[in-house]
Amino acid sequence: MNQQSALMTEALKHMPQGVAENYRYWGDTKTVFIKSAKGCELTDSDGKTYVDFRLGYGPIILGYRDQRVDQAVIEQITRRGTLSGFSTELDTEVVCQIKALCPNIDKIRFANSGTEAIMGAVRTARGFTGRDRIAIVEGGFHGLHDEMMWKSDLENWDPTGLVEPGIVPFGAGVPQRSRELLDIIRLNDFELLEQLFVARSDTLAAVVLEPIIGNAGSIAATPAWLQRLRDLCSQHGALLILDEVKTGFRVAKGGAQALYGVHADLTTYAKALGNGYPVAAFGGRAEVMDVVGSHAGGVVHGGTYTANLVALGAAHATLKILAQTDALYTIDQVGSRIRDLLGRVFLAASIEHAFAGPAAMFGIHFTPQVPANYRDWRMSDTELYRRFAWELIERGVMLEPDSREPWFICEAHQSVDFAWLEDMATRSIQAAQRSP
Repeated sequence: MNQQSALMTEALKHMPQGVAENYRYWGDTKTVFIKSAKGCELTDSDGKTYVDFRLGYGPIILGYRDQRVDQAVIEQITRRGTLSGFSTELDTEVVCQIKALCPNIDKIRFANSGTEAIMGAVRTARGFTGRDRIAIVEGGFHGLHDEMMWKSDLENWDPTGLVEPGIVPFGAGVPQRSRELLDIIRLNDFELLEQLFVARSDTLAAVVLEPIIGNAGSIAATPAWLQRLRDLCSQHGALLILDEVKTGFRVAKGGAQALYGVHADLTTYAKALGNGYPVAAFGGRAEVMDVVGSHAGGVVHGGTYTANLVALGAAHATLKILAQTDALYTIDQVGSRIRDLLGRVFLAASIEHAFAGPAAMFGIHFTPQVPANYRDWRMSDTELYRRFAWELIERGVMLEPDSREPWFICEAHQSVDFAWLEDMATRSIQAAQRSP
């Protein structure tokens, strides 16, 4: 028995599915146990090394164990400790760094995860507007709390028929009543967008969306559709919440809003904010954020580990690097080069394909045109992509086998042997085409 199998056998005795959270489970024989990570590479418990394009679902923006970030965290721990339950000057310093990059932000509160940041933003929107309803976009993912854990059931939907996909919970344990205040609309559909505001004009607190959907292969809102959404929110007194948990500090220094030139009332950040350390934030317009507080009628926000010095030390160092170096330019150039080589591979294999999203987190869709929404993704050849991904993993290229997850690029990927990667991709797509 190899070390991977032995670890899984032991883990199954102590944790459901043998893993610490659901999305790490790839089956009893395929679940990966990592021994070490450095730069853009992972080494598993059997000593196999992978070039990683999964990057922990996107937090790694510079590279694993980046010495600049890790040393800053060590210095914070040595000088100040990890947690006091009180404020420090570092809180304000990091907020000012974020504001310098993101003109959409006036004030911020910190959190520990994207889920927490979304919860804080939604509660703040409700507190500010005095309304209860929330709308989200089909295919988006906004964390693991009940109200956001509803989706269109595309896995069991017949795209050739006339029946709309059902709305189902992500899994068991999500109460039906958590669905009662939630609407789901389709990305880039102007008609449904107008209908939402006609039907919910006086009750809609906020629309929450990823402008570039990180759980639907980086399918993106069009500038015109996003601007119309912005205008309708302003017209009807609803707030626009842009979930930049994945895009923030990754696709541009100011996130997706810098690319679109459309600014939200509230924004959520996490992932790349700390290069892998657990730190998140939500913030926006001062008049909106000022409903948060301990005053009578204020929105309650808190958390024992919020703004802990490990997280803020990492964020401070990461933001400094992103602001003062060419790291994001390097990432964009490397991502573009990888897209180009993959495009050559698919073209040589006569596979219809389209890339979606920015070079820093691009999606691959085996379909002639870039999908405009989540239902278009369902029309792509997801089974061929799944086989291609597993062939790549076998050859030492790590990615998520589900085409809804983008390829994430970090600064350390500049050291990749691109000729080797193109060869592995060629071998993998040929093997995937031969597979039944």
